[in-house]
Amino acid sequence: AVERVSKSQAHLYGIIKGHKVAPGVYKVTDLVEKPKNAAPSNLAIIGRYILSPGIFGALDNTKPGRGGEIQLTDALKGLLKTEEIYAYEFEGTRYDAGDKLGFLKANVAFALKRKDMQGDFKKFLKGLKV
Repeated sequence: AVERVSKSQAHLYGIIKGHKVAPGVYKVTDLVEKPKNAAPSNLAIIGRYILSPGIFGALDNTKPGRGGEIQLTDALKGLLKTEEIYAYEFEGTRYDAGDKLGFLKANVAFALKRKDMQGDFKKFLKGLKV
């Protein structure tokens, strides 16, 4: 899945290059992990995948990248040589739980939606001196 991000935030994500083939669906032609220069689009990879078994061979053939880790984005780029990849544009609210602030936002949002917590939690939030 992909999600639109601002151009100023593109360097924080893997970004796809592709073209729309149906409403909300893109045929991916390239992927760039955290582009340092101009990003090919503002469609950020948000980590929801349906992958073919071919991904395992692509991972085996992928050399470690940033931080000495094998990057899934790099493996997907290799997979593009033999398979088509499509991305679905996510609609809705998504929280980046890999980011400290995003993690906190997710917890607050979900606590406020829980009927068994929302009353006491709202009181707690209102009582904070910020």
